[in-house]
Amino acid sequence: METARIPFVLSDPLPVLPVRNMVLFPSTASTLVVGRPKSIAAVKHAQKAGDLILVVAQRDGDVNDPGPADLQTVGVVCLITKASETQHKGFQIVASSLFRFRISEFVAHDPCLTARGEQWPDTAPVSLTRTEALATEIKKLGLKILGMLGPSAGESAVKLLSALDSPEKIADFCCSFLARPTAVKQGWLEDRDLDHRLNALLDEFIVERERISLQSEIQSRVMARASKDQRDHFLREQLRVIHEELGDEHGKEDWIPRIEAARMSADAEKVARSEAARLGHVPRSSPEYQVIRTYLEWLTGLPWKNATAKTFQVAEAKAVLDADHFGLEKVKTRISQFLAVRKLRADQRGPVLCFVGPPGVGKTSLGRSIAKALGREFIRASLGGVRDEAEIRGHRRTYVGALPGRIIQSLKRCGSNDPVMLLDEIDKVGSDFRGDPASALLEVLDPEQNGTFIDHYLDVSFDLSSVFFITTANSLDTIPRALLDRLEVIEVSGYSLAEKTEIAVRHLVPRLLREHGMTPERVKIPRSTIEQIVTDYTMESGVRGLSRQLAQVLRGTAERLTSDDPPRTVDCSPDSLDAFLGPKKFFPEQLDETARPGIVTGLAWTPTGGQILHVEATQMDGKGDLILTGQLGDVMKESAQIALSLIRSQWHRDFPLRLEKTDTHIHFPAGAIPKDGPSAGAALYLALASLVERRGIDSRIAVTGEITLRGQILPVGGIKEKVLAAHRAGVRLVILPKQNSGDLREIPAEVRSELRFHFVKDAKELAAVAGLLGEPPEIPLPPSSYRTGIQSEFVLSN
Repeated sequence: METARIPFVLSDPLPVLPVRNMVLFPSTASTLVVGRPKSIAAVKHAQKAGDLILVVAQRDGDVNDPGPADLQTVGVVCLITKASETQHKGFQIVASSLFRFRISEFVAHDPCLTARGEQWPDTAPVSLTRTEALATEIKKLGLKILGMLGPSAGESAVKLLSALDSPEKIADFCCSFLARPTAVKQGWLEDRDLDHRLNALLDEFIVERERISLQSEIQSRVMARASKDQRDHFLREQLRVIHEELGDEHGKEDWIPRIEAARMSADAEKVARSEAARLGHVPRSSPEYQVIRTYLEWLTGLPWKNATAKTFQVAEAKAVLDADHFGLEKVKTRISQFLAVRKLRADQRGPVLCFVGPPGVGKTSLGRSIAKALGREFIRASLGGVRDEAEIRGHRRTYVGALPGRIIQSLKRCGSNDPVMLLDEIDKVGSDFRGDPASALLEVLDPEQNGTFIDHYLDVSFDLSSVFFITTANSLDTIPRALLDRLEVIEVSGYSLAEKTEIAVRHLVPRLLREHGMTPERVKIPRSTIEQIVTDYTMESGVRGLSRQLAQVLRGTAERLTSDDPPRTVDCSPDSLDAFLGPKKFFPEQLDETARPGIVTGLAWTPTGGQILHVEATQMDGKGDLILTGQLGDVMKESAQIALSLIRSQWHRDFPLRLEKTDTHIHFPAGAIPKDGPSAGAALYLALASLVERRGIDSRIAVTGEITLRGQILPVGGIKEKVLAAHRAGVRLVILPKQNSGDLREIPAEVRSELRFHFVKDAKELAAVAGLLGEPPEIPLPPSSYRTGIQSEFVLSN
């Protein structure tokens, strides 16, 4: 560190060189261009007086002829180490700064300004150690900033700063190359407190480092973007030249022939021609170009008038349905009638079919068979979980990545405007803040509106009246009422054991053999094996699980056929199922062999088919409370209250007196499964009546029906599913509401032949049939003559 110098007074005035917008600092060398007359005179005067010159900054850089009042009072005394004349009779000098100089007075001298003053040294620092530490940190930051600036800062500046070790010189050098306003630099020059100046420099260097770092990052991103844009521009120019060489009208596509070939509606053609004309004026590099081009591709690619339907015969369509599906006679008859009406109608408009039934009963395959019978394309669109209205109506073109809805997309894929379109899982459509897809389907499925369906993306109407819409659902409960009103509901119930076996023999086994690369000659699956798979390894209304179990049997068979010593044939007998499928997964419903008071077998319907429902009732000393357990819904709880009130009002006179001191507990097993519905009312009534009479009811008797407070037995739904469940469980007598007698026609004949049916109209008749008012009924197997029909049983029941 240099010690403070004794004030130095020059004996002669120094020539003054005014400079614009810059401040020189000691211990630096600067190149100055001198061109003003007084400045040239000052340089010549200095050359005659030992090459010393006082460089002072102007207060205002716009002043061309500055006087003493226009100059700062502190400058730098420099030694002119090199001076050369320029073409305009001026000088270019190299001035080496020596020390600070404070002007005390200006001395008149012609033709330049001169001044007297004294040297302006730094004051002594308070702590030399702290000053040196500050100088060292500033030197590190200065070198880092010079490195970040790169070649523009110059290698000489880095070498000069690296060689400096004096805090004064480090501070002056760093002040010189740091880009700051002239007023700020003049303040640093006049500041004699070295520590204060070093602290100010430290703050400025930290800010400068962050600024340069941020600027470098921005420049890198700009350069990367510029490189990509240049590359894209180069490729576009190459493409333009290629189109010019091919004579493609400077790369512009001619959409008019494609628009005319699409045979679209008049409104759509008008819009398409307008968009094609606008496309011709949009540069290919513009994002709007691709948006318009994609829109035109959709308009011209839609099958506006491309029909594939052929003339069909109802008998041929029925033959196709019979060949593809076993059973489902009522469903196939209803479809044949529906097709017959459509054949007679000229406008092809009519209700939309809705197949409702458990999973795996063939709803989707029925739609595929209809398309096959009509000679139309088949499209399946799953709506399960759809919550965005745009999935149906499409997105507006203002959105990035906009597309038409599923309806329009499906029509473009199939290339036909009259396909059979299956809208699967319509009962699982949801809604949220993005809209209500079910409401959007109202226009699609309404034959009075879908002739002018408007997709938000196309923004022109498209005729959907020729599309044969079919929907499927597992339950009608979740379908909005307005949408359900537009559907023609056809219930597709479950299959019996015989029907499942026949379906497996006719359809599933041949298909699975082909899929697994096997032939019926090498792999034999007897009917008895299929029946055992149905009863012991599946519990469903459809045949999807049966298909999976058969596939697992064939995979095990494939291992045997590809072993080291393969057999010529494999017979998949019932005894081999344990090796292929493991132990039994399902067991028949266990019916209580002992008729106990308060226990009744009921029947229930679920979305996956029917099942038996055990009703258990008991009494104990208490306060006359009714206890209900088994996770029952409100409707079932009300049925229990009705049954109990009916017992108290119509049964023995002393029963109300006993009930006042007795609690009644009704329980439905499988408490983890929610249960609800009115069809358990009759079973609840029988359970309470059995409890009162202390007489058990044979568990092979199953009952279903809604009961009223007057004792009437009202009809219920799901009769086929319930009867099939009773048949699987070993029930022999089924008690049904009298108004459900017509539903027996839906039950397969082989099931009817093994069951007896009684139809009742009120609670008294129900108790009599169940054996509570007389001798218990005998439940023998039906006579062999019963297999021919059910008319005689109707007479007995009535």
